[in-house]
Amino acid sequence: MMELYAYTYVGPEEIRRSVASFPAGTSIVSMSGLETWLTANPDALAEGATYVVDLQGRLRLAPRRSEHVACAGGEEVLAAGEIRFRRASGQLTVAEVSNQSTGYCPDTDCWTAVALALGWAGVNPPPGFTREVIFRRCTRCGERNLVKEGWFVCVFCDADLPARWNVGSRRGIQVEEPA
Repeated sequence: MMELYAYTYVGPEEIRRSVASFPAGTSIVSMSGLETWLTANPDALAEGATYVVDLQGRLRLAPRRSEHVACAGGEEVLAAGEIRFRRASGQLTVAEVSNQSTGYCPDTDCWTAVALALGWAGVNPPPGFTREVIFRRCTRCGERNLVKEGWFVCVFCDADLPARWNVGSRRGIQVEEPA
């Protein structure tokens, strides 16, 4: 067992309500499952997909412009972001993967959950995010910020942003390691 963090949804409530009846993302637990999903979603190889890692450590995929909270079925997640696959020498590999989700704003340490979920699905993960996104909540105005180029200053009120992740609540949970 290993401890990972479960992230709660921190995005606008009106978005959560507007997608509440949408189906959750497709759970990908094997390479054949990924192939089936990509066949059903042919644009995904070119433009990528929305992903979450659910609380059981499974990768869930939805078309690229889907809301992460819909992909997660409204639940907490271990990770969320965007992913794009490519075929190289007849094999599916990860071309790009990020933690860019303004609905969950996961910290960069969610990479462990992403790597595990990809491994369980039969995909060799890259060494880390190809694009890491740093999120912080301003302690002065309360707005969520995307930190760019190491500039920890709120874009809304110019206050300094905290050095450590503080966007919402997260809790440690135990996840089974792959056999």
